[in-house]
Amino acid sequence: MARAGAILRVTVRTVGELLVTFSVLLALFIVYQLYYTNVVGRQAMDHEVASMHRQWTDAPPARAAPAAPHGESAPAVAPPPPAVLHNGDDVAILHIPRLGSGIGAAGIPVLEGVGLDILNKATGHYPGTALPGQIGNFSVAGHRKTHGEPFRHLDEMRAGDLVYVETAQAWYTYRIDADPVIVQPTDLGVVDPVPGEPGVRPTQSLITLTTCNPWWSSTQRMIVTGHLIATGAHP
Repeated sequence: MARAGAILRVTVRTVGELLVTFSVLLALFIVYQLYYTNVVGRQAMDHEVASMHRQWTDAPPARAAPAAPHGESAPAVAPPPPAVLHNGDDVAILHIPRLGSGIGAAGIPVLEGVGLDILNKATGHYPGTALPGQIGNFSVAGHRKTHGEPFRHLDEMRAGDLVYVETAQAWYTYRIDADPVIVQPTDLGVVDPVPGEPGVRPTQSLITLTTCNPWWSSTQRMIVTGHLIATGAHP
């Protein structure tokens, strides 16, 4: 009996120590996910934006978004011809006033690709979708939580909000058409040239922003869409 009691005490103590160790590791992991990945992610985004600005030496970037247009207008500058992009290539910089200045204060970088290697340091351009200003659907994905969480407040976007897209060639201004909508992760039609109408030839320049919904889950997708209303060269 004494031996059995000793074994029980050792077992209980060992299990208790393991639970404490597990709790500490879990707490460290939560701190890593909630805070450290955001610190690193935002530093990475700032680095990407600064890198783009350095590379755009032939067309110095404007330091402020153009004034909001008062009405619909055709693009004033023709968009550049399609480019062959590879995973990780620079695409653009987003400026979204509704999301606030705390996230991507210098702008939110957009790189080619939507894998975690891209989304953990920037937002990602869906390969095969239109480039900024082009006819079709310029589609971008971003994290809502962790890794800089550039689209954390995407649920606060409202119809009429403006999204400024900065490239080496021009600023492209898009107006959001409606409040965010929720779709299934399998609904890939939202990034079609004409969303939800595969095979239809596009006639407009659209933008689609996507992120996971709800927080900490990928069971749904949150979608924000808009259309191009103005194009302006760098001042």
